[in-house]
Amino acid sequence: MDRVGQRRSHADRTRGRGAGVTTEVLPPSLAEIVDDFAAVSPRDRLEMLLEFSQSLPPLPERYAEHPERLESVPECQSPLFVATEVADDGTVQIFADAPQESPTTRGFAGIFHAGLNGLSAEAVLAVPGDITAHLSLTDVVSPLRLRGAAALLGRVQRQVREQLTT
Repeated sequence: MDRVGQRRSHADRTRGRGAGVTTEVLPPSLAEIVDDFAAVSPRDRLEMLLEFSQSLPPLPERYAEHPERLESVPECQSPLFVATEVADDGTVQIFADAPQESPTTRGFAGIFHAGLNGLSAEAVLAVPGDITAHLSLTDVVSPLRLRGAAALLGRVQRQVREQLTT
């Protein structure tokens, strides 16, 4: 099984060391991803990013057939589109699409999907805007790509806020 599918328990991740301040403020699913990236070599981080790109689910029909319902994230170097839905119970669903030929962009979308999808709106909105700095990718991914990932999170959070106020 790939690293994306191998999630450790919180106790396993923090055994023998204190939980980082950064991960303490994150939802457990996203904190686990941050910890997993920090625990491996730079080369393995790139491999994990590729695995997240491959784990990004396809768009449901309502978006695949109506791409105009997705919002573009122009700060990304590659085409990236996102939509969020906040259910009546307050849980957030994230839908993203990027070309298969853009594994870095898809990887960041996959990380946010795996780490935030299905969480409460409050949990999604509480994720700090500088989360990409804590993914341990600054030495293997360009600042421009990291800025695109931060913009993706910003779009998700703005869409969630807008749905909560309507």
